Amino acid sequence: MKTYYVYILASRRNGTLYIGVTNNLARRIWEHQQSLIEGFTKKYHVNHLVYYEATNDINSALQREKQLKKWNRKWKLELIEKVNSEWKDLTTGFPLSRE
Repeated sequence: MKTYYVYILASRRNGTLYIGVTNNLARRIWEHQQSLIEGFTKKYHVNHLVYYEATNDINSALQREKQLKKWNRKWKLELIEKVNSEWKDLTTGFPLSRE
């Protein structure tokens, strides 16, 4: 059974946010951190993993991603701070690779 992740990246504490979905969180974050993905995250240096959720249902993951993208900034910040009040990069100790 596959696991799907909805994740939030930040440029810094209270900085620029990016919300995405993937089935391989380690690979996807590695791609962001290596600036391999053209676009928003590369342009604004958004590569610190500050929040993520996991589910086994791709439709739930996609629905949650859309929901979070519609939220106002205050709600997104509150969600992050509820589980990561220090805005630590959650990739610390996380085995990131391109596999």
